Amino acid sequence: MSDPRSLPISARIGAEFLGTLLLVAAVVGSGIMAERLTKDIAVALLANTFATAAILVVLITILAPVSGAHFNPAVSLVFALRRELPPRELALYIPAQVIGGIAGTALAHLMFDLAPLLPGLQPRNGATQWLSEIVATFALVLAILGGMRFRPDAVPWLVGLVIASAYWFTASTSFANPAVTLARGFTTTFSGIALGDVPGFVIAEFAGAFVAAAAALLLFARAKP
Repeated sequence: MSDPRSLPISARIGAEFLGTLLLVAAVVGSGIMAERLTKDIAVALLANTFATAAILVVLITILAPVSGAHFNPAVSLVFALRRELPPRELALYIPAQVIGGIAGTALAHLMFDLAPLLPGLQPRNGATQWLSEIVATFALVLAILGGMRFRPDAVPWLVGLVIASAYWFTASTSFANPAVTLARGFTTTFSGIALGDVPGFVIAEFAGAFVAAAAALLLFARAKP
């Protein structure tokens, strides 16, 4: 695998933009398709889960050699805190992820003949939702850091599997990504979130990421890869 740091910053930013765009397009698009094909919420969530996990495996596999395949401001910030992503590049990664995510919502809407962006209305707030996002993001970041330490080749599958699992064991259905959360604030469809509830989710996601980074230091620092 090539070292992303050896590639032009433009390629890396482009990969973060494109990866987040396609991730959100899959999340929102599969939610719209599921909502149109079934009135069974469990079946719709299952379809949404499969599409999200599948695209994550693909995107991380093909784009990790380019940018590291973060697609997630919380993940990028953790790598910056670990001094594995320079601050200047962090300042470029996060806008690329945020803009890519919003573009992904717009793309999904256009594929299903909807207005590009619609303010989200689905209420998702309260202690149980925020705790769920802390747990989901903790699990995601811990899986990434553990995978990078012991099985780098398995990271795409680890990420896909932990998100698929967290869709079902968390009350929030595991957004676990500030850029994706904001992007989902611009859809009124199955996967949406009310724009006013986005800040609570984002705070919880960063909190979960920070706790996971600390846990990784304790658990993995002295363990042999």
